[in-house]
Amino acid sequence: MPVISYDPPDRFVAGAVGRPGDRAFYLQARSGRRVTSVGLEKFQVTLLAERLEELLDEVLRRSGGDAPVPAVTPSELRDDGPLDQPVEEEFKVGTMALAWDPDDEQVVIEAQEVTEGEDEDAEVGDDDPAIAVLRVRISAAQARAFAERALKVVAAGRPPCPLCGLPLDTEGHVCPRQNGYLG
Repeated sequence: MPVISYDPPDRFVAGAVGRPGDRAFYLQARSGRRVTSVGLEKFQVTLLAERLEELLDEVLRRSGGDAPVPAVTPSELRDDGPLDQPVEEEFKVGTMALAWDPDDEQVVIEAQEVTEGEDEDAEVGDDDPAIAVLRVRISAAQARAFAERALKVVAAGRPPCPLCGLPLDTEGHVCPRQNGYLG
């Protein structure tokens, strides 16, 4: 499969489909009528958002505040809309990579298709034509907006139990604190 490139996309977001506790997570890029959705795990969405924030903060720090990196998400870039429908998964994400391109002052995000026995030494974007890669280039401001939304999407799951902090299920919750297991 080829590299699916968006440089830049009209929209790039993380989103979820389904009920809390049974959600499927996606990265979705759109340019015009072309839409690409790739599936990933909740923890991958969290890690991507956190690493994006760290990358942007580091670029800002190293530049002494001169880099075109906003400290917070510009309000006009906030995107709380649903994923574009229908959500058709191109592939499931295995390895991801982030980079700052100082020449274009853009963030590059690559999400590579998961492979059988995921090779720990493989690099994202290796020239294996059988492995799909989603590559997205966005501005630092768009990256801030992406990270903010991604963390909101993850947090919008099941509410935590006030006693033990574990997620509450719609079918009920057996709280370990009530049973004397957590101290």
